[in-house]
Amino acid sequence: MLNSIRYFEEECINRFEKLEDQFLKHPDQLAEYVLGLTAELHQLGLKMIQDSLEMMNRMLIESPIRRRDWVVEAHIRKQLITSLGTVAFKKTLFTNKHTGESSYLIDRILGLGKHERMTEDAQALLFQEAVQTSYRRGGESCSLTAEVSRQTVKNKIHQLEFPPEKEKPCRKKEVEYLYIDADEDHISLQFRKEKGDLMENENRQKNNCLLAKLIYVYEGIEKEAPKSKRHRLVNPHYFCSVDTGKGNEEFWDEVYEYLERRYDLKKVKKIYLNSDGGGWIRSGMKRIAGIVHVLDEFHLEKYLTRLTSHMKDSRWDAADKLRRTIRRGTKKEFKELADCLKGYLKKEENIRRIDKAAEYILSNWTAARLRLRHKEGVIGSSTEGHVSHVLASRMSSRPMGWSICGAEKMARLRAYHLNGGDMLELVRYQERALPKAAGAEETYITTREILNSEKNRHRQVGKYMESISHSISLETKKKLYFNAHIWGL
Repeated sequence: MLNSIRYFEEECINRFEKLEDQFLKHPDQLAEYVLGLTAELHQLGLKMIQDSLEMMNRMLIESPIRRRDWVVEAHIRKQLITSLGTVAFKKTLFTNKHTGESSYLIDRILGLGKHERMTEDAQALLFQEAVQTSYRRGGESCSLTAEVSRQTVKNKIHQLEFPPEKEKPCRKKEVEYLYIDADEDHISLQFRKEKGDLMENENRQKNNCLLAKLIYVYEGIEKEAPKSKRHRLVNPHYFCSVDTGKGNEEFWDEVYEYLERRYDLKKVKKIYLNSDGGGWIRSGMKRIAGIVHVLDEFHLEKYLTRLTSHMKDSRWDAADKLRRTIRRGTKKEFKELADCLKGYLKKEENIRRIDKAAEYILSNWTAARLRLRHKEGVIGSSTEGHVSHVLASRMSSRPMGWSICGAEKMARLRAYHLNGGDMLELVRYQERALPKAAGAEETYITTREILNSEKNRHRQVGKYMESISHSISLETKKKLYFNAHIWGL
């Protein structure tokens, strides 16, 4: 801290005064005054970080505890990217007397991995931006004055591990109805296992499509404001994954575990699942007891439009008749109506379109009927809008290609972000705590060392003590705090 005190006393105060003088002469230059102060405070912050890191490294060099097992090998200058900017500081390479292992002990104490050049706060900002925009902007946003490459951002995201959701509320919530919406997005791959392995069919179309799955659980919908026409979900929670050919059961089990952890399911009358009835959704329904499938409105209307689009001015009447049949009629009556609509067509491809649309509704008959009746707690679904907001806006709305690993990690990161996850906590979850040696909790600095440290500190600080007041025990506290970390090595 001594260098920082000197820098503040000899440099910063003088510059602050000059900035204030300039502002008083030209009061219309408030922006320049603010920017000038910001730059000076920014530089002071970097200086303080550098000073603290070098002080810790000196304590390692001087420590008699360290000398028992580690010897000094070399001194280098390290650049570390923080959210404030790049900090350059001196650090020491040590070698273990017994094993021959070489290590920068300061890195181990700071929790930095081998060759790591970013602090946790910088990585958190990187993830915060990359999950919303792009790898490039994530690399640019990790620090005020520095940036990292897109490749670095990609590597960080590919290595992500996500914490399991095990937190239990003090008391499970009691609600009448719960809602689960499920849908998917189709994203493009650059390759499957290695570059160049995508095959083309006879129509020169590559098999580069990957299914990204979205499930979200909520308690209902409410108005954003008393007079607002917009609605929002009540306590939504998101789950995202990609289809790698396995793990569908695990994905749905994750949803069920969340429900069981958060809600008293015995008090829930019904759990409604709004979806298009896809295969991965149907198989997942078996994982949750008592679930009721409701066809989402977007897909129901989509197939009704396919059935009636050729009827021109009569298509609205035809669609209403089909809806009434679904609501109150039978499958046989619906099929007869569909066959009647086919009578107006001549081309085979159009007839096949009618058959496929009718088959889709018939295969989801009960779910379509529940959608149109709107009884017993059934509410409107918003699956398409949420697919666009949660997945497509980041992963498929613009031309981009993914690897399977990158797509899976980004999908899960999107869910983590939308669920209010703390990016700094996610960064810290990646670390694996080093076991501390026995006795790490004890203090191993003698009284003589403490007294000598205090005397040396007073001689060093000298005239600066008149302008900046410090507690007499501050340096001693630093040594005591840091000593435990040295023993942890």
